[in-house]
Amino acid sequence: MPLVTTTDPAEAPAVRVRLDLAYDGSEFAGWAAQPGLRTVQGVLEDALTTVLRLPAPARLTVAGRTDAGVHARGQVAHVDVPAAAWAAVPGRSDRGPGEALVARLAGVLGRGGSPRGASDVVVRRAVEAPVGFDARFAAVWRRYAYRIADDVARRDPLRRHDVLWHNRPLDVAAMDAAAQQLLGEHDFAAYCKPREGATTIRTLLDLRWRRLPGGAPDAGLVVAEVRADAFCHSMVRALVGASLAVGEGRRPVGWPARVLAAGVRDAAVTVAPAHGLTLEEVAYPADHELAARARQARARRVLPENGARPRVLP
Repeated sequence: MPLVTTTDPAEAPAVRVRLDLAYDGSEFAGWAAQPGLRTVQGVLEDALTTVLRLPAPARLTVAGRTDAGVHARGQVAHVDVPAAAWAAVPGRSDRGPGEALVARLAGVLGRGGSPRGASDVVVRRAVEAPVGFDARFAAVWRRYAYRIADDVARRDPLRRHDVLWHNRPLDVAAMDAAAQQLLGEHDFAAYCKPREGATTIRTLLDLRWRRLPGGAPDAGLVVAEVRADAFCHSMVRALVGASLAVGEGRRPVGWPARVLAAGVRDAAVTVAPAHGLTLEEVAYPADHELAARARQARARRVLPENGARPRVLP
């Protein structure tokens, strides 16, 4: 069953729509709308407002707000739209509202594109969301990949916008050994840009470095796969920066863990360039668990003390 809500008692019912999308972040000033800047949120909200003929601008909620230059292959967002506008999307066609919305958004987003019809943001799917769905708070984890070419022979000019060209060979085994010491629930303040009132406690589920073998889509590249319940601002790129210091031999394997334990930003941790980072996937629980997951994610977390279970605060 779709989620039907009202944004105001005087307004008509609204339908929550889940959008699955991808974008090349090269020409965007990040996800979040900012006055005078081209952002993914701004472009999509304008397109949705136009296609759905909304009386007020569309407002998107996203699973993970990406920084300027960061890409996404598996981003998820939701938007609440008047039920009548949703039902009217197909017009005289025999397509469902979701299929019609995807097609019409492609036309608007690709208008004036080069090559003709192309766009740096694509909505791949639009469906009525199940009850309790929230693109941000109902997510159980986000997975990113960071791609590096540390050998000039692996530099592909067609991939220069999503692969970091690194001038020194990397010790991938040392990078991976350092990464394993960071897994689990921690306060990642040492790897985050602070935001007032926001927690920096996160659960890092996976952080592994590999040089992909021949025959793989990214053969020869050094790739990090990073998965956590959520990420704070610049966290992935800071983790990559610390890993690079180990991979180059400038820091020992145990150094990133010592930085984490110190709990403060270390000037020696360089935030890696944005363009090597891609949001690959966002995962959600079963439909009947969505509302409970959203409530849990909204709670403020504190670290466990003396071996106690993790706690949340209202």
